[in-house]
Amino acid sequence: MRATPIALILATSLIGLPAAADDPPPVSEATEMCLMCHESLHPGIVAGWRSSRHAAVTPAAAMAVEGLARKVSSDDIPENLAGVVVGCAECHTLRPDDHDGVFDHNDYQVHSVVSPGDCAVCHTVEAQQYEGNIMSHAHGNLEGNALYQDLERHILGAPAIDEGRLSFAAPDPATEAVGCLYCHGTRLDVTGTETRDTDFGEMDFPIIAGWPNQGVGRINLDGTRGSCSACHTRHTFSIEIARKPYTCKECHVGPDVPVYKVYSASKHGNIYHSKKQEWDFSAVPWTVGRDFTAPTCATCHVSLLVTPDGETVAERTHGMKGRIAWRIFGLVYSHAHPKDPDTTKIVNKDGMPLPTALDGTPASDFLIDAEEQKKRRATMEAVCLSCHGRSWVRGHFERYEKSHETTNAATRTATAILEEAWARGYAQGPADGGSPFDEAIEHRWADIWLFYANSIRFTAAMAGGGDYAVFADGHYTHAKRIKELQEWLEERTPPDP
Repeated sequence: MRATPIALILATSLIGLPAAADDPPPVSEATEMCLMCHESLHPGIVAGWRSSRHAAVTPAAAMAVEGLARKVSSDDIPENLAGVVVGCAECHTLRPDDHDGVFDHNDYQVHSVVSPGDCAVCHTVEAQQYEGNIMSHAHGNLEGNALYQDLERHILGAPAIDEGRLSFAAPDPATEAVGCLYCHGTRLDVTGTETRDTDFGEMDFPIIAGWPNQGVGRINLDGTRGSCSACHTRHTFSIEIARKPYTCKECHVGPDVPVYKVYSASKHGNIYHSKKQEWDFSAVPWTVGRDFTAPTCATCHVSLLVTPDGETVAERTHGMKGRIAWRIFGLVYSHAHPKDPDTTKIVNKDGMPLPTALDGTPASDFLIDAEEQKKRRATMEAVCLSCHGRSWVRGHFERYEKSHETTNAATRTATAILEEAWARGYAQGPADGGSPFDEAIEHRWADIWLFYANSIRFTAAMAGGGDYAVFADGHYTHAKRIKELQEWLEERTPPDP
């Protein structure tokens, strides 16, 4: 039997004392017990939580807020949770029957990994929206697609020479975890238990494979997908942090997704970096022109926006797809956004698990139609129109959509060159049972659409970014690599007799 620290007993005895009118909101007995030990063991965690809204407002008080300023979407929060602040125990002991890896910890059933299923108790709508978001399926969409797995193996796998040929082994879990799955999310699994010698004696803890991770598509121990802390970082879970572009930068920095680099070099980024100290990043709703004067990532894709008169510009969403008409990165061609967040269901006309064929033909049955694209573009345009005139917005979107046409056409030319190399036997392509990623020429082809076409599209999408559309991994390098691809083919082609 473990000894209970005397400080813990004293703290517990004080829980039931009546609170003065100006005292902070009540903390549960279970959370007080957590704090008595972890305040000294993990002061950074506790300090973060103490500064959070969770520590300052009870769910009952949050539910009493009316109108757009309300931050919780649930109307039926369990009575034992509603009247106390959201502390350690309220998250880490919630729904114990749904989580693998629950362990006895000072007579509480605790789980280490808090999931969207736990957050959904107070944030039901947000969790439901996120589940329908392509980000929540990021792990499965990568790991469940044989073609993507092939690309991942030839990036992360250990190279070796076998009988004079270069080969790549499947990447080990640790390499995947700091590589693609850092953002896409790992699959968590309880593999056993271990006994640790702690400051309070020996204690048993679960061993969790895939941990730590906060990727957007993480498969959790309760079967849910995603990690709310990917954007709302632990343990402050701050709206302010989620709204700043540094949060998105963690995964969207390039060169395959050069969002942050382009944004920082754009006019919007210039204003943000110059004026951010004057902005209010915590206001809900977020008022255009008063709380901020230029968009961040969250402005365009997530946040609830209103005018100074209180008129709604864009509704808050954690689905994000409602403002996105095009899928512009990570794939051979840009294309209409997928209908289903589970993209492993997609099969193109050639039987490949891609939303377009290698000749650019879209797998239209799996993609939104032109009418839905028009609707989503109008939703995004409403955000732009808060600061820009209609002619400016129309011209911006015309240029942006033209970038799809030009980059897709250039990528089609590059792909035709590679297909000719396959046909002549200079490389082995998918039609002959080969990988499209295992030879140097194929890697060069992938750079064309994975890096340079993306840089061009993102610069167009984000209303600027200067050199990122031209010399900094834009048109210049895009054209150069296509020329190199053609010259490689010509060097291997015998001259006509």
